[in-house]
Amino acid sequence: MHIWGKILGFLFGFMLSKNLFGALLGLWLGHLFDRGRGFNFNGIAGGKEDEISRQAAFFYTTFSVMGHVAKAKGQVTSHEIAFTSAYMDKLGLSSDLRKQAQDAFREGKSSGFPLKDRLVKFKRLMGNRHDLLLMFLEIQIQVAFSDGELDDAERSVLHTIAKFLGYSASELDNLLEMIIAGTNFHQQQSGRGYRQQGAGSIPSSGQQLTNAYKVLGVDKNSPMPVIKKAYRKLMSQHHPDKLIAKGLPPAMMESAKEKTQEIQAAYEFIVKQNN
Repeated sequence: MHIWGKILGFLFGFMLSKNLFGALLGLWLGHLFDRGRGFNFNGIAGGKEDEISRQAAFFYTTFSVMGHVAKAKGQVTSHEIAFTSAYMDKLGLSSDLRKQAQDAFREGKSSGFPLKDRLVKFKRLMGNRHDLLLMFLEIQIQVAFSDGELDDAERSVLHTIAKFLGYSASELDNLLEMIIAGTNFHQQQSGRGYRQQGAGSIPSSGQQLTNAYKVLGVDKNSPMPVIKKAYRKLMSQHHPDKLIAKGLPPAMMESAKEKTQEIQAAYEFIVKQNN
C-alpha cells in the first residue's frame, strides 16, 4: 500500500495553506500520486469510482469546462479571465492546485476540446449526486455571465452542458434567471447596483425584492409557506457539508458557502419586506 504521497501531501498542504482544508487537499493530491493518477481526467474516468475520483473529476472538469465556456464567443475576454482569476483567489487555491486549475482552463479553451465526451464521463462519475451537478452548472453559468450578458454562442454551450447533465432547456432557463437575479441582488445589496441620483446612491427596493424572489425561484405572489419551502430546499441543495460529503472538493467549499449566504440574504430580505 502506497502512503508516502498522502503523508507528504498532507504535510506540504498544511505548511502552504496553514489550515486543515489545505492539508486535506494535499492529502487528496498525495492520494492521486500514490495511485499513479495525477490529474489526468482520462485516468480518473477509468479507475474506481470512489470519493477521491469524484473530487478530482469535479475539480478538473469544472475548470476545463470553464475554459470552454469562456472561449464560446471565439475569444476569451478580459471579463472571463478576471472572473476565473478572482474565482481561484476566492477558493484560496495553493500554488499546485492553482496550476492544475490553470492547466485545465487552458485545455478547455483549446480547439478540439472534447466537451461532450468529458461531460458524459463526468456525469457517470457523479452518479445520482444531483446537487453536485447543479453546482457545476451554476458555476458555468456564472462564467458565461461574467461580462453581464449572454450571447447566442454562450447560451448554446450552456444548453449542451445542461443536456448532458440531465437538465431540460426550460430547467436551464429557470436556472439562468435565478443566477442572473442573484448577481443583481448581490450588487444591489452591496451598493454597486444602485441607481445614481445626484451625489447619492438610492437603492431600488422594488427591484431588489423582485430579484430576491427570483433567487429563490418563486413568484412574487407566492404565499410565505411556499417561499419558505423553496428557501429550505435551496439551502439543503447548497449546504457545504452535504456537498463535501457527496464529493465536492474541499477547495471549492467557499463557492457553496457563498451561494448559501446569497440564498439566506434573499430570503431574509423577502421576510423583512413582507412584515
